[in-house]
Amino acid sequence: MSSSSWLDQLEARLDQQLEAFLAANPSQEALLEEQGARDRQARLVGQRRQLQRQAEQERQALLQLADEIRRWQERVVKAQAAGATALAERAKAHQQGLMEQGRQRWQQLGELGVSFAAVERDLRDLDSRSRPPRASSLEQDWAAFEANQALEELRRQQR
Repeated sequence: MSSSSWLDQLEARLDQQLEAFLAANPSQEALLEEQGARDRQARLVGQRRQLQRQAEQERQALLQLADEIRRWQERVVKAQAAGATALAERAKAHQQGLMEQGRQRWQQLGELGVSFAAVERDLRDLDSRSRPPRASSLEQDWAAFEANQALEELRRQQR
């Protein structure tokens, strides 16, 4: 008997015992599901914070890159004005490389935005599922309707 089959058998046996326990104790299953939802929410909140930190780092890097691109643009203009064409071309090539880095960083920031939106959507879904469904509001709506009707009747009588 190999160790993996022994481990598989043990895992199967434990799964069976857990299922039997949960079938006999439905309240425990609800607690287990609730704990799973809390764990998932905590994981998603941590993921959201991490994405926010990454986005802020990307934003700061983009701002620094924009400043550096401006400095190199000024250098290109200065070199061209002084007639240093070769130096101006090299500076312009460097500036183009920086601009390509900027495009890549924008793309990364966009991807972070997509990931952030997915995490937010998952959190909203989890939150809406974790809240118990509202009792049928038909009775509440009917009571409000009757109250409004009674108010209207009182107003008509007062005129």
